[in-house]
Amino acid sequence: MKAVIIEDSRLARKELKELLKDFPQIELLGEAGNAEDALGMIRQLSPELIFLDIHLPGKSGFEILQELDRVPMVIFTTAFDQYALQAFEYNTIDYLLKPIAPERLVQALLKVEGQLAKSKVTLKREKLTVNDRIFVKDGPKCWFVTLNEVRFFESKGNYTQVHFDNNSPLVLRSLQQVEETLDDQQFIRINRQQIVNVRFIADVAEWFSGGLKLTLSTGDTVEVSRRQVYRIKELFSL
Repeated sequence: MKAVIIEDSRLARKELKELLKDFPQIELLGEAGNAEDALGMIRQLSPELIFLDIHLPGKSGFEILQELDRVPMVIFTTAFDQYALQAFEYNTIDYLLKPIAPERLVQALLKVEGQLAKSKVTLKREKLTVNDRIFVKDGPKCWFVTLNEVRFFESKGNYTQVHFDNNSPLVLRSLQQVEETLDDQQFIRINRQQIVNVRFIADVAEWFSGGLKLTLSTGDTVEVSRRQVYRIKELFSL
């Protein structure tokens, strides 16, 4: 399991690395002490897991995650307990308070292994086609929805909002889990928070900072991050 440590305290990084020596399944790819180095490392190395502090030079741990199109599994390591609720709006596996207790690290890594096992099962399944129907339940309401009718999926923390017709129910699955089941030729990840059905794209326009703005046939507008612009330009031969 490939991992990186994002922590501004050299002592805290050293202590965590010592603890991780007892877990040979963790392949530590590198470490970063500030936000700029962290973003570069994550994008270059594509780790499966990040040990992430919240208070960092340059940006907070949350701001780092907001800049990523795909968020790896995250174990927050921090001295502050007041951010726990906010932390679980991301792809968070656990929230460890420093100094990290060895038994809590064991619990966190067991959760990581459980999540990886679920992902492997998902990957073994065939991708859903646009004609497949999915069952969506939100509170007392239920729908059988053909995937081709879904305009886009939108991340809402550990939930995903499914937009179809005049409905936008929430399902208890992360956007990353949803993405793993979809045909990536029909559903494109356009930014960290949204996956769009290409059938609904009606217009593509240049947008701020080298991005693009998509207008869907229903009138919805969504923004394409700079890192995903090439997918749209390739799709529409722009």
